[in-house]
Amino acid sequence: MELVLADTLLSQSRDPGALLRGVCGGGGGGEPQLSAERVEALCFLLQRLPGDHGSGQAGAEGLEQAAWEVALGRCLPLLRGAGASPERLRLVRSASGALRHCVRLGGPRLAARVAEEALAELGAAPGTEAAVEALAAVATWLEEPALLERAVGAALALGDEEEEVVALGAGRLLLPALGRNRAALGLVWEGLGLGQDAAAAATPQRAGRTLLVLSALSDALFPVAAAQEDAAGGEAEQALDARLSRGFWKVVQEGLTDGDGLCRKRARYLLKRAVDVSDKLRADWKCSQDNGNGPNLFWWSVEKNEELLKFWENYILIMETLEGNQIHVIKPVLPKINSLYEYALSEKKGSWLFHPSWHMCIYKRMFESENKTLTREGVIHFLEICETKCLPISSGFSEFIIGPLMDALSESSLYSRSPGQVIGTCPPLGTKLQRFLATYLAFLPEEEKGSFLLKFIQKMSSRHWCAVPILFLSMALAYIPPCKALGTEGLLALRGVLQCTMITHQILLRGAAQCYLLQTAMHLTDVEKISLSDISGFLMSLRPEESLSRGTVLWVEVCDWLCVNDSYFRKSINCDLVHQEKSSLCIYVQSLVEDYLKAPPSKRENCFMPDLFEAKLVATMVLLAADVEEMKNKLRSKCIYAYNGVLTFLWNSVMTAADSILEFIIRRLTSELNTISDLDRCNLYVTLLLELVNICVKTGWKPGPFLWSFISSLTNASVHNLQESNSEQEPKLGVQIQKVVSMASLRVVCDISDQKPELQLESLPAVDNLKSFITMAQLNQVLNKPCSVETNRYAKSIFCYSFSEELVSSQGWGKIVAHFVHDQWVCLHFILNHQNRIPLSEEKNPELLLPAIQRATRTLQSALEALTILPSDQVLPVFRCMKILVPKLLGSSESLCIEAFHLAWKIISSLSNTQLIFWPNLKAFVQFVFDPELLAVAASSKGQAYSKIREIIFQMIEMSTTRTGVFNAVLSYCCQSWIAPNPGNLSALENPFSNARDYSELIIEACVFGTIFRRDQRLIQEVHAFVENLGDECAVNVVTERDDHYVRVCAIKFLCVLDGSNTLHKMFIDDLANKLLDKDELVSKSRTRYYVNSLQHRVKNRLWQTLLILFPKLDQEFLNGNVDRILQAGFSNNQASIKYLIEWIIILILHKYPQFIQKFWDCFSYGEEQLKTSICTFLSVVSHFDIIIQNISEKKSVLKKALVVVLQWCFNHNFSVRLYALVALKKIWGMCKMLCGEEFEALNPVIESSLHQVENVHGTGNAKKNWQRIQEHFFFATFHPLKDYSLETIFYTLPRLSEIIEDEWILLCKFTRFTDIPLESTFQSYESRTELLDLKPSDWSQQDTGFNSVDSDNQREWTDVQKKIIPWKNSIPDLDLELVFQDRAAKLGKSNSSLIVVASLINKPTNLGGLCRTSEIFGASALVVGSLHCINDKQFQYLSVSAEQWLPLIEVKPSQLVDYLQQKKTEGYTIIGVEQTAKSSDLTEYCFPEKSLLLLGNEHEGIPANLIQHLDVCVEIPQQGVIRSLNVHVSGALLIWEYTRQQMIKEKGLK
Repeated sequence: MELVLADTLLSQSRDPGALLRGVCGGGGGGEPQLSAERVEALCFLLQRLPGDHGSGQAGAEGLEQAAWEVALGRCLPLLRGAGASPERLRLVRSASGALRHCVRLGGPRLAARVAEEALAELGAAPGTEAAVEALAAVATWLEEPALLERAVGAALALGDEEEEVVALGAGRLLLPALGRNRAALGLVWEGLGLGQDAAAAATPQRAGRTLLVLSALSDALFPVAAAQEDAAGGEAEQALDARLSRGFWKVVQEGLTDGDGLCRKRARYLLKRAVDVSDKLRADWKCSQDNGNGPNLFWWSVEKNEELLKFWENYILIMETLEGNQIHVIKPVLPKINSLYEYALSEKKGSWLFHPSWHMCIYKRMFESENKTLTREGVIHFLEICETKCLPISSGFSEFIIGPLMDALSESSLYSRSPGQVIGTCPPLGTKLQRFLATYLAFLPEEEKGSFLLKFIQKMSSRHWCAVPILFLSMALAYIPPCKALGTEGLLALRGVLQCTMITHQILLRGAAQCYLLQTAMHLTDVEKISLSDISGFLMSLRPEESLSRGTVLWVEVCDWLCVNDSYFRKSINCDLVHQEKSSLCIYVQSLVEDYLKAPPSKRENCFMPDLFEAKLVATMVLLAADVEEMKNKLRSKCIYAYNGVLTFLWNSVMTAADSILEFIIRRLTSELNTISDLDRCNLYVTLLLELVNICVKTGWKPGPFLWSFISSLTNASVHNLQESNSEQEPKLGVQIQKVVSMASLRVVCDISDQKPELQLESLPAVDNLKSFITMAQLNQVLNKPCSVETNRYAKSIFCYSFSEELVSSQGWGKIVAHFVHDQWVCLHFILNHQNRIPLSEEKNPELLLPAIQRATRTLQSALEALTILPSDQVLPVFRCMKILVPKLLGSSESLCIEAFHLAWKIISSLSNTQLIFWPNLKAFVQFVFDPELLAVAASSKGQAYSKIREIIFQMIEMSTTRTGVFNAVLSYCCQSWIAPNPGNLSALENPFSNARDYSELIIEACVFGTIFRRDQRLIQEVHAFVENLGDECAVNVVTERDDHYVRVCAIKFLCVLDGSNTLHKMFIDDLANKLLDKDELVSKSRTRYYVNSLQHRVKNRLWQTLLILFPKLDQEFLNGNVDRILQAGFSNNQASIKYLIEWIIILILHKYPQFIQKFWDCFSYGEEQLKTSICTFLSVVSHFDIIIQNISEKKSVLKKALVVVLQWCFNHNFSVRLYALVALKKIWGMCKMLCGEEFEALNPVIESSLHQVENVHGTGNAKKNWQRIQEHFFFATFHPLKDYSLETIFYTLPRLSEIIEDEWILLCKFTRFTDIPLESTFQSYESRTELLDLKPSDWSQQDTGFNSVDSDNQREWTDVQKKIIPWKNSIPDLDLELVFQDRAAKLGKSNSSLIVVASLINKPTNLGGLCRTSEIFGASALVVGSLHCINDKQFQYLSVSAEQWLPLIEVKPSQLVDYLQQKKTEGYTIIGVEQTAKSSDLTEYCFPEKSLLLLGNEHEGIPANLIQHLDVCVEIPQQGVIRSLNVHVSGALLIWEYTRQQMIKEKGLK
């Protein structure tokens, strides 16, 4: 309508220039700023003015002058205004359109003038956006080369700006506008870095902006337009063909894998355009390449046109389908990737037709998907393809593996088990990774293997990896066939990976990774390039307590590897040629020992102490060398790890110098150590003394005067030094240090006496002297800091030790005192442990110097004081002393003992994250608090101490949920001490099992213990199970053992060894069973309905498993009072696994005690409401009636009763109940015919006909399948309640068959591995029968077995995949489309909004019909469609319900949308796209301008890339579900309503 008015005005005006000035408000400079409406009117007039100036020369000049005035006087000032409101945006759009029309009228001179002014303003921050708008408006008319070059340079510079608004403006408006200028297109192309020889990959940010420009210039980048002009007879000049540029294809590939969905869409759009152009031109061509090897990035051939077209159509289809991000949509497409390889590989083996980087784009897109299931599918598909297709080796493949593939492999969730895979097996990705690496390495040229593996390993050490990925990557490396690929650098890289493994707290996974990395080093290292020094350094990166432990299979492999390669290792430069007859390993170890022992006599006092790392290195290599020599000389038996050979050698070596060694040690310890640096030497000497004694004992040496004399001398001298009083007021350093050394010497004497009682050291007078001294000594005696430390704190002349600065500080002296106090308590424990009597209360003695050993209360008080002053790593001997003291004092000093419990537990809690000292302290704490005598004393009074111990039990259980192994420690100790007390424990009770009943909560909680893991935690547990299943093959399983399942295993084995004939055992069993039934009732009441595998389900399952274990020990007396409770449990609404257990225990009760069968029949007499959820349980019991009646003499009456009970349920209205009843009836009737057929002859016709009739009824459909399924179910067909009673059935087979989660399956091997509580050899109830063990899970619901996505989909047609098409190929329609429906607007007779809904991209008539109806109801001004023929479609009419008769419909074909949108922008419309992008606005927060144009996308593709840059804003609808997109009609309706709602609110506000 506006254009009609403009034509009318122009036709009535003789001077268009005057008309323009009039619309602008005259020509004065002081005129007010034009409104948006007036600028839009001006734009309409300028649009309708002819560009050829047909009104004569004078009129043309006047019109041109008016255009100059409007452009420079009105349009440019309007663009320079400030503000960002919707009204301001409308004004800018209109002014920009008017300026474009002015330049058309004013010619190149005006364009150059505007461009000069705009370029001058680009530097000023406030005017940059206005300058961009102005330049974009005149860019098409610029002709001067220098000016064009300046404009392009400025636009490119703006594109690199950090300010996003400016950069996007340059990319979205200015560069495309310049590109549409033929003279500037080449400059833009070169400026974007896309010249013919360009090859460098752009950064993601730069690639995104480049693609923005390229998609806007797509019509000028390809030669189709020129071909069409030739066909029309016009002149064609195609100066640019983007297809020939390698840089262009690099940018497209970058875009295909970009993280921004809009960038990916633009890249796909350009790829489609290039393919379509190539298909139409049918010419042979290739893009440029950087070298002569390999295929071009893109090429076309007339001969292979159809194959190429098919390949690229399939490729684009796959890339578009991946955008869905929904695995059920994408999975059918994944097998189709295989067909791309069939096209891509040449008929001649070993070459590619298509560049492999295109395939890598597919996988990279999958790897970076938000959907981890899609990532996993992509990784597995890539590994399978590379393994099975024998792809030609490409340099890009190795880079892709080390880059995107390894980045994807760092995600732990990818290593989960596949559905149906047995727990404990290797996950599919782990297996495929092993095969892939081995296959890929086999095809790599020998000269490239080392480089690839080195980069692969360096990548593993270059980032923080989780425990799971690094384990399976290490395993894959270990399974590569042996080859000489790695040298010293590779070994260093492996050490770096080892350091990465130490970060994780998962000990089992950490240890397993170390084992595999060591195997990798042995398999892949070129021994000729590495030395034994390199090997030893690598071995020291391993932890012996987690991997490389002597006596494991891994140790054997290392010894064998060293033995085989001994002569091949790279020799050291200073290798001694004299010893060439010796092995390289022996020579190296000899040099290690010599270097370690070297200490120049002149520097003896000032030399450093031997390094601990160096000491471990020497020790490890000595042991390896000894075992290797035994292997070589074959001087071993079946086990090479008998210590005899090494010990004999050490003994022979030591004993030759034993006298001098001991003389040296006693001299040093008793008189020569007097500086702080000597304290480390003191520790070295006492450790050496302990090891010497150990060697002597292990080699069978008998003690004699030689050792006794040494111990006596050392003890007496040490006691003498400690008893000396210092007459000086301030003690000297040497005196205090000697006291510390003397106490350490006494400590080692006590340790030797405790650990080696066969040496009979207690009989020595010197040891009695030691006892007397410690007995009379003051506990927690603090050594005052010597004066030399206080006055010469930094005097290095006194302290030669390198760490003297730390030690002379108060903190450093405190550590020394802590060691002194620690040694005191070690000696006190030795005395307490060998004292026959400790007084229960303080003896009344007024003397101040009462012996400490006779003052038990004061000793315990001192122990509490010691716990407060000693660091956590020094409290072990205090715990051991408290273990002896507290049981004796609990009756008289309960509050003091409770304080001891509290303080000790506080220390343990604080150490929960300290790995090295936590476990030894926990063990000592458990032995202290859970000492049998202490437990008995506390339980006898049931006082506060008893409550405190129970509180600690539950606190430890709570800690176990986050710290695996805590509950194991306390339960194992208690069970062993209760069932098999240590005979050497003098404080042991006469019968410690009495504690079991008093602390039965410990056993109950252990029986139901188990953590419910989150998804990520469950993955860790599954990988743990896999590592454990490797057995001794993986050394970590030999040296570490800490499993939460062992809590239940320990409790169950404890219950298994109980003797029902033992009175104490019997009382405990009955009490435990009662409490378990109480707990079951409590859980049932807390939640009557619960989900499968929930906490309630698991607890109840564990409870009934325990009751099944206890059943053989339950007698009739117990059942008389509890059988009703067990039967009542059957009425609960239980999960399947619990039902089986309850049914099983009822069967066993009725079998063993038939007198309870009447109580069982009574269960069928309850009301239907109570039986509706439980009748199947009792019918299942009846189905095993042959077991129940085995011990019944009068079987006839029982069978009759069973028939009567079952028959009434055979005709129940519930289908499942009828099935269970029929199974029971079939079993009972078979027994009747077998045992007493003549008795039931009268019933034979009735029952047989009934069964026959029922069988016929179930003869068709699902009923027949269910009838067959229930008869084949394991509980009715295979399970035998008596023969299958075993640990494996209860804890593994039955949970597996009842489909409870794998966390609840306890493998039989865990019962056999746990040896703390051994079962008797006569214990038979271990294994399930083979018939039951081999069954697979089944239930009434049909299982979804799925299919192999790779194999079964290969034969499917492409028709099963949604095809997504961007409709950009349509022909261009005529202009002035709005005039078609001008008359319809007049008919409506009602006010319309300024909302235009553009649906040209929508294909389906149903969506168009719905939108038409919605647009009419909410008063849209027009609905734009791609073709007006759609209104004749019946589906359209069905949904539109005649709305098309009352709504203006405009036809705009998709190919004309760009021009249509530009036209609407000049009219002041804001172009709004319904699209999800990184910068889209939330619908709930967006404020719609009055003049809004709503552009809706295609049903599948959305808004094409070439249209997105014309949008002013993208609006998305907030979603909370899983599915990512709404139906386009629904989306449009939501936005139309939101626009209408906002406009209604504005109108009400104005009123």
